[in-house]
Amino acid sequence: MSWHTGRLAGFDLETTSPDPLTARIVTACIVQVGAKQPTTAANWLTDVDGEEIPAGAAAVHGISTDKAHAEGVDLRLAVEEILGALTQVILSGIPIVAMNARYDFSVLDREAQRYGFQPLADAFVIDPFVIDKQVDRYRPGKRTLTALCEHYEVRLDGAHSADADAVAACRVAWRQATRYPQLAAMTLDELHTAQVGWAAEQAASLQEHFRKTQPDAVVEGAWPLIPRQQTHLEERAS
Repeated sequence: MSWHTGRLAGFDLETTSPDPLTARIVTACIVQVGAKQPTTAANWLTDVDGEEIPAGAAAVHGISTDKAHAEGVDLRLAVEEILGALTQVILSGIPIVAMNARYDFSVLDREAQRYGFQPLADAFVIDPFVIDKQVDRYRPGKRTLTALCEHYEVRLDGAHSADADAVAACRVAWRQATRYPQLAAMTLDELHTAQVGWAAEQAASLQEHFRKTQPDAVVEGAWPLIPRQQTHLEERAS
């Protein structure tokens, strides 16, 4: 059985900033789909630890500072629960699908670090963004989740809400596996390892492009997580 015919767990965050090293979690969703089982979802709205949500971020995901402070749960508690839920997914052997995983996993890791929680255990991660850039590298146009949904003919209801994005990312990953048999033929371990290399190559290529006009530009190549104590520019694709 190929990985894409089994259970998939979608993971998505909406945050205060495109910088994964400083962003605070506003909303989060972990959804489980596939394998002919009912879809399940866990959602969080946080109080962003009392911080302000910039207008630009609120315009993207629709959550204002007032709403987060009034209705959100304690961010520390939310981070603990998110880590716990993802740990259960990992222990179940279910791969985690995350669009531009480097961003979401790094945001969660820095939140865990702030509150003194243990880092998330190693997981099998599937990143439709990295995969798309590898299998169709010369296709022009954007590679946002909205663009990938259009390209792979996946319905996206409510873009930039964590639950909608998490489900859509799983659907895109499934489409990628059905369209490119070489992906479906890989084991989860092989696919994860391949994406580590692909992400590094993609970052190096983008860095080379940026340096034509910005000689000191640095694009982070680590995947699916930016190691702690590193401060590189980060590409936010969604």
